[in-house]
Amino acid sequence: MSGIRIPLAVLAACLCLPAWGADQSAEIEQLKQQLKALQKNYQAQITALQKRIDQLEARQAAQPAPPPAQPAEQQRVNAFNPAISVILNGRYQAFRRDTGGAIAGFSPPAEASPGSQGFSLGESEVNLQANVDDRFFGNFTATLADEGGNTTIGVEEAWLQTLTLPYDLTLKAGRFHSAIGYMNERHTHTDDFADRPLPYRVFLNNAYLDDGLQLRWLAPTDTFVEFGGELMRGAQFPVGGSAHNGVGAWSLFLHAGDDYDESNSWLAGISWLSAEPRNRDTGAGDLFTGSSDLVIADLVWKWAPNGNPYRHNAVLQGGLFWRHEKGNFQPVGKTWLSYDKHQYGWYAQAAYQFMPAWRVGMRGSGLHAQNPGALFAGTALDRQGHDPWEVSFMVDWSHSEFSRLRLQLTHDESLPLSDDRVILQYIASLGAHGAHEF
Repeated sequence: MSGIRIPLAVLAACLCLPAWGADQSAEIEQLKQQLKALQKNYQAQITALQKRIDQLEARQAAQPAPPPAQPAEQQRVNAFNPAISVILNGRYQAFRRDTGGAIAGFSPPAEASPGSQGFSLGESEVNLQANVDDRFFGNFTATLADEGGNTTIGVEEAWLQTLTLPYDLTLKAGRFHSAIGYMNERHTHTDDFADRPLPYRVFLNNAYLDDGLQLRWLAPTDTFVEFGGELMRGAQFPVGGSAHNGVGAWSLFLHAGDDYDESNSWLAGISWLSAEPRNRDTGAGDLFTGSSDLVIADLVWKWAPNGNPYRHNAVLQGGLFWRHEKGNFQPVGKTWLSYDKHQYGWYAQAAYQFMPAWRVGMRGSGLHAQNPGALFAGTALDRQGHDPWEVSFMVDWSHSEFSRLRLQLTHDESLPLSDDRVILQYIASLGAHGAHEF
């Protein structure tokens, strides 16, 4: 033993081994107890879930079986119930000078005048539309209008449209708004202003509506491109008389549009309406017989940040009008006069929603007519050395998409004597009314 030396560190480790082994055995035993507890807890949860499943299955078995599915023919019945809506469009008007709707150098229809002062029903409508079957769609619109203090009821639209023609063709037949111009097809309650700009009132009686046929073709392109044409009876202004055995007018139109980016989109169009009026009566007694050609070019630009119009959005739109009429004009109480002149019109407007429910807007519009000569002095076509124009400002509030209140101020220079108008308007939609196009 005297020759053997054991290091102190090794001796200390050997002395500690029994103690360290005892601690390790205790830890292993503790882990085993935790594992048994977990297994017991999971088994209890599995037993509870299985019991819940058994209860639900027993309850389902005790309930009666659901009725069998209806045949496809019965399911389609509700799909063709008409959507019925009523649009209320009343107003109050006050004028500084009542011009009666006269416009220097033009002979507009009586219905295109600003109307009477005070409270009025305006033009309200009742609309029904639905699929007739899997091949046709139908629409009917009746109007209630206040004209000179008298309420009139009329059929505004009654048409049938195909749904399944090949080659992206669509045919419409009946009484409908022509597709010329951006605003012509739109109902007035969708406008951004309480009345329409001067060119629409003078050239189209606010909107050209007639009986006839319309054919559209949608081009198979990524950009929206649509061609179309119409054959119309020619019984309504700006035609009249139903020439050529009831086919007195025809039109061609082209519409194109696309998204510029995620916040901007546009729509442009050009249209041509050719007609042959026969004793066209403006309602004031003036008559015109001859040919009438109207060309309209228009552009609409819409902005909504990231495509969401809820908080902010803006709409810019405008149009140019050119009309050539050639024939004979008979002023009230006078003989027929030869007439061959050009007339022009324009409008530009903007509407901006600066916060939810609130919008402001501004619109300008004007007209120009060639001087018809001394023989027309004192008639409706007498320019009086004046080009008509007007400017309007509006603010409106919409509690929802079904109600709107609007205040509009207009400075009118349709005659050498100017006029100022104030319009208070309400628009309310009752029932199911389909969304309008771009």
